[in-house]
Amino acid sequence: MGSFRVHAIAVLWLLLVLTVASSCWAQTKGQPTTPAGTTKMNPKDGLMYVWIPPGKFQMGCSPWDSDCDNDEKPAHTVTITKGFWIGQTPVTQAAYQRVIGANPSKFHGDRLPVERVNWDDAAAYCVRVDMRLPAEAEWEYAARAGTTTARYGDLDAIMSYHKNSGDPPEVGQKQPNAWKLYDMLGILWQWTADWYAEKYYSQSPDQDPRGPSSGSYRVLRGGSWLNGSDARVSFRVRNLPGSRVYYDGFRCVGEALP
Repeated sequence: MGSFRVHAIAVLWLLLVLTVASSCWAQTKGQPTTPAGTTKMNPKDGLMYVWIPPGKFQMGCSPWDSDCDNDEKPAHTVTITKGFWIGQTPVTQAAYQRVIGANPSKFHGDRLPVERVNWDDAAAYCVRVDMRLPAEAEWEYAARAGTTTARYGDLDAIMSYHKNSGDPPEVGQKQPNAWKLYDMLGILWQWTADWYAEKYYSQSPDQDPRGPSSGSYRVLRGGSWLNGSDARVSFRVRNLPGSRVYYDGFRCVGEALP
C-alpha cells in the first residue's frame, strides 16, 4: 500500500511538471530567444547581419523635433511582430562585386558603400543573398534601437558626413546604435521596399505596416555624406526607382539567414 502511494505521488508530480512546462512553452511559443544585437555572417555576401527582435515603437516625428516635415506625421505606434536580420552596415562594394560581378560606384574602395544603384539593382542584390529590402517601419525601428529622439546619439559621433569625413567614408567608422548597427544615419541614403505617399502615415496600419501598393517614387532613409543636420531617423525622402546617383545605397533584411 505504501509503495502504491509513493508511485501515485510520483505520477502526480510528473504530471504537474509537464503541465507547467507545457504552459511555459505555450507562452513563449514563437518568441525569439536570440538577443537584440546578435551578429552573424551571411555566407552569400560575406557581410555581417544583426538580429532585431520583434517589438513596439513610436514611428514618425520624434518628440520635440521641430525639423519634421509633414510626411513624418502623425507619429504613431507601430508593432513589429516578427524579428529579422538586417545588414550591420550598408552593402559594401566588395560584397556587391562578389554577388553581382560588377561595381557601378563613382567612388571606389572595397570598404566603401556601393552607390549609383537604383531600386531594382538593390532589390535584385537582396534576392541574390536570400534577403529583401526593408520596409520603412523595419528600417526606422532598427535605426532607433529603443531610442525616441531624432538621432540615436551625438551627430558627429554616429554619422560620417562631409564635415567630418571623406567623400564618402568607409562603412563602420562611427559609433553604432544600441543594436550594433553602423551608419543608419550618414554615408548614403538607403533604399527601402516601400512606395512613397506623403499622407500615408494617417492611414498606416499599426502592425507590420507596408507602404502603398503602388506609386511613382520609392522611399529612402538615413541621410548621406552630403547631409548633416537634416539626417534624422524619421526623415523620409523619395526618388524615382530608376534613379542612379552617387549618394544612394542600401542594406538588406530577412527573417532568416542562408
